[in-house]
Formats: sequence, structure tokens, C-alpha cells
Amino acid sequence: MNWDDLRVFLAVARAEGLSGAAKTLRLDPATAGRRIARLERSLGAVLFAKSPQGYALTEAGQRLLPRAEAAEAALAEGRAETAGAGGERLSGTLRIGAPDGCANYLLPQVCAQIGAAHPDLDIQILALPRVVNLSRREADLAITVSPPATQRLRAEKLSDYHLSLAASRDWLAAHGAPDGPEALKGARMIGYIPDMIFDAELDYLAGFGVTRVPLASNAVSVQLNLARAGAGLAIVHDFALPAAPDLVRVLPDRVRLTRAFWLVSHAGPRDARLDRFATLLRDGMRAEIARLEASVA
Repeated sequence: MNWDDLRVFLAVARAEGLSGAAKTLRLDPATAGRRIARLERSLGAVLFAKSPQGYALTEAGQRLLPRAEAAEAALAEGRAETAGAGGERLSGTLRIGAPDGCANYLLPQVCAQIGAAHPDLDIQILALPRVVNLSRREADLAITVSPPATQRLRAEKLSDYHLSLAASRDWLAAHGAPDGPEALKGARMIGYIPDMIFDAELDYLAGFGVTRVPLASNAVSVQLNLARAGAGLAIVHDFALPAAPDLVRVLPDRVRLTRAFWLVSHAGPRDARLDRFATLLRDGMRAEIARLEASVA
């Protein structure tokens, strides 16, 4: 199995189509399509169901996805270990803006690893419960939960991530688990302050018909700590659960959401230093999400 073909497979799966994947890989869509066809022939299986809406993974594609992500993570770890050993080290200051869940539970590990390989680089993490404004130069790069609508910015899909319903063991012992997703409408829920949800992708509870949030915060870390304190049920990032071992996933087969992180940069002339840092950040983020989510699967 050819890693270059697997790399194309991952890009198509993440972009849900050839055009987005080709843009990420800097290939033309026809080349990306030929790579997918070659991989399918080598495996003797159809990996994508193609439709006017895009490319959706088949059962065979779903089985291949975690193995391809594991190979990607292993390569990313190898790159991180050797970064700076044979090439020029990064230096200066770079600032990343990110929503606070990503900033709290993913970026510290990723940036620590990059910083160890590039000791002359100063990395600043701007954690905000809103979209970081690159146009006002608040940061050099931003991580968002949906791609920007403006053409003045460049966006690359970083990785899917997952969220689960969770509560503390003490809360579950006292109140019991809900019978199903429909029971969340009457449950004591923890979530975002409704009028401070800055992206529709974060309106997790609306899909379950929840209209009242008795305990709310604009910060993911506060929501997590409310759940740890036994305040109720919360929708929690799977990658944050290893930091809260006292929380238990509830209805894991019936309540599991999928969202995505996007890496956003200015659409102006390419900056080689920023591009190199973005590559390290992308590889590190994908590896860290895969590692943390695997520990709670």
C-alpha cells in the first residue's frame, strides 16, 4: 500500500470531495481521483460512495480510515522527533488563535513538542470563546470550527473530532443515566450561554430539542468542570476526557457528535516560515486528536 495514496485518501475523506482534497494537497482533482482509483484497485474495495453531494466513506472506507490515521500519526511523531535536527530551526514569534477547548486540551501538547524542536521560536496561544479576527492581525493563524466565508482568508481542514454526552460518576449514581437522546430535553444540562454561541457548529443541544440550559458558560473548560463537580450532563470533547477521568460517557452509541477543526491563514503571499509552522501544527494536531480519542474509545 502506497503512503501517497493513503494521504490522498485521508484528504478526500476529510474534504468529502476531490476538489477540496486537491486544493489541500496542491494536486489537480483528476490526479487525486486517479490516486483513489489506484488505491481501490490495490485493495479490491470501493472506499467512497460518489454523489452530487460529494464523496462519502463506504464501510470499507470507514474500516481503512483509523488505520490510515494511525499511519499518519506515526509519521507526524517521527517528523516532530527529527524536526530541527537536519534543517533550519524556526525562530521569532508566532501567534495561534483558537477556541478555548482546542487551546486548553490540544494546543499545549502540540506546541510543547514544536517548541522543543525549535527552541528559538516563541509560540503564543490566544484562547478566545469567539472567532479570532485575522484581518485585524490578532493572530498569524487561527483554528476554527467552520471555514471562513470570505475569500480574504485561506482555510485547510485540520481534522474531524468527536464529542460525547458525559457526567460524573456521583451525578449518575444519584440521578441515573437518561433512557435515550430524547430524554435530554428534560435533563439538567450543562452547555453554552445561548446568546454567546459564536458558531452554529457549537449549538450541540439544539439538535436534541434542549431549550433550557440551567448551568451555562461561554468556556469549554468551565463546562467540563461543572460536569466534574456533579452539576449535570454535558456534551464534552472526547479529546478532553483524558483530562477528566472522573467523567463517564453516557449513551456512547447513541449520542456522539462529529465536528471539524480548520486552520485559517491570510490569503496573501505565501510565507515560508508560517507554512512550515502550519505543517508542524497540522501534523501535531491530527496525531494528538487521534491519540487522545483512542484512549477513550
